[in-house]
Amino acid sequence: QVQLVESGGGLVQAGGSLRLSCAASGRPFSFYAMGWFRQAPGKEREFVATITWGAGITYYTDSVKGRFTISRDNAKNTVYLQMNSLKPEDTAVYYCAATRNVVSVSALDYDAWGQGTQVTVSS
Repeated sequence: QVQLVESGGGLVQAGGSLRLSCAASGRPFSFYAMGWFRQAPGKEREFVATITWGAGITYYTDSVKGRFTISRDNAKNTVYLQMNSLKPEDTAVYYCAATRNVVSVSALDYDAWGQGTQVTVSS
């Protein structure tokens, strides 16, 4: 079992930056990869980025490429999402998740979830 706790959300102006953290406890390395998803009010949860614990292979959704960077610190069992050049459309609750499967953009493939952290970008 793994527990995931997100932090780092908040209110920022458009063009600003935030760094989200996801601390994993339990047996995080029993999972193959970690991902970030987000859910805006009235919308479905959508994939943002993913990274494998081992090789650090990353994958991003097109709307955040060049602005967001996912990384991990294996020693701290922590995954980060650095978000730059934020836009109002990035406003959402951001969730950290863990998957035992191969790199996936589908929320259905993720087995453990954090409670979420709110990111609000004002125009």
